[in-house]
Amino acid sequence: MVVDALGRGEQIIILRKGGLREGRGGFQVEHSEFLLFPTLFHQQRESVIASAQARYDEIAPGLAGPESVRLEYFCRLAGWRRLESLQAAEELRGQHIWRDEVIAERFDWGRSKGIHALAARVFRLAARIELPMAAAYSGCKSWLELERDIDLTGAQLALDDACFAARLNGYFTEVHQAPSA
Repeated sequence: MVVDALGRGEQIIILRKGGLREGRGGFQVEHSEFLLFPTLFHQQRESVIASAQARYDEIAPGLAGPESVRLEYFCRLAGWRRLESLQAAEELRGQHIWRDEVIAERFDWGRSKGIHALAARVFRLAARIELPMAAAYSGCKSWLELERDIDLTGAQLALDDACFAARLNGYFTEVHQAPSA
């Protein structure tokens, strides 16, 4: 659901708390460019706003089965910041599809309170890629290595520069730059 919202330009912010396998350091921004790996593992229909639930009902019949993964988009980070207050996370309402209660739960989860917000420029791949699901792809983690390289040539922006800047305006006045690819 989130990957679909990012790919359609409905969502420009990726919110990450971090995966269980990320250890004591928690979530870290490791890459400035990455493919979006769609999963329903943590994206239960009830966790998103009503319009995203309706969209899920529309697209669910065409989703890839559990034996494969369908890659359609990649991101280039415009910046990121760690949100230290729930109020700061709530101010991003409208830039993502998560329900307020879900954001509050993720913010409070674990040893440290907070969540990371990543401003993502999303690109649609020139051709959809379907890969077999590998055991190495499973589990609760933010970053994984694919078993093959994916050609990004010909990818198109989901939102043009002006639309992205207008949506981002005011939300990321102070950001960290993502590490080089």
